[in-house]
Amino acid sequence: MSVNLEYYKIFYYVAKYGGITAAAEQLCISQPAVSQAIKQLERSLGSDLFVRTAKGAKLTIEGESLFSYVQKGYETILIGEEKFKKMMDLETGEIRIGASDMTLQFCLLPYLERFHEMYPNIKVNVTNAPTPETISYLKEGKIDFGCVSSPFVSKPDFKVTQIQQIEDIFVAGNKFWVYKNKMMHYQELEDLPIICLEHNTSTRRYMDEFLSRNHVVLNPEFELATSDIIVQFAIRNLGIGCVVSNFAKKYLESGELFQLHFDKPVPKRNICIISSEKNSISGASKKLLAMLEEG
Repeated sequence: MSVNLEYYKIFYYVAKYGGITAAAEQLCISQPAVSQAIKQLERSLGSDLFVRTAKGAKLTIEGESLFSYVQKGYETILIGEEKFKKMMDLETGEIRIGASDMTLQFCLLPYLERFHEMYPNIKVNVTNAPTPETISYLKEGKIDFGCVSSPFVSKPDFKVTQIQQIEDIFVAGNKFWVYKNKMMHYQELEDLPIICLEHNTSTRRYMDEFLSRNHVVLNPEFELATSDIIVQFAIRNLGIGCVVSNFAKKYLESGELFQLHFDKPVPKRNICIISSEKNSISGASKKLLAMLEEG
């Protein structure tokens, strides 16, 4: 397009406010500058756009036709600018997060609560999935960042921030009371009914790898989708539950469950926030991400 777009902006204001003087006031420029811009636009288009009157300027037929299109375009730009400003000011926007049941409940939820109090108009979409799936979603750009538990395979473009430590433990109900004060060896678990998560979780993989290094292979009685259900199965004495300690805390405190103790502790691991340098994310996502990384 050979015509300076600034001329169309000035044309819009002259047409909307009905005169050179009013347009100049709105645009905070001189009247001669407005007049010159209109003349340049008319010269480029080859037709008069206004009829000058004592009261100002009135659109010609051709000018009215052009203004109907310029008005739609310019006002759409103004709407876009306003929406952009609201997003930058966190008055509107959207955040896409990936998180497992555990990381959502014991790490992310308090931050989301505080963020929502500060920015109530920001829409938050949480994709609830195990760590391996969350990592895939991040690679594919389907989420802005993920809240995952270690261990996991990171990528060169990933930024990983450790948020808090977690501990994997074995818990049981009163049917297994004989083991409460006993210092056990992990090999003994092979002869007990075990309740644990399904294979597609970082928690299950971590525990399997740890036990394998100690020459133990478990054949679980139950493989369940969530740790909350594992705890409920353990309370009902259906077996020895393998969970992150956070899930069992209140039941350990109430005495409904007790923790089994072993001659070698399971090494602690971490809940982490992962983001990708390859993904463009909203200002709202950047703000929440910063809150999480700062703790």
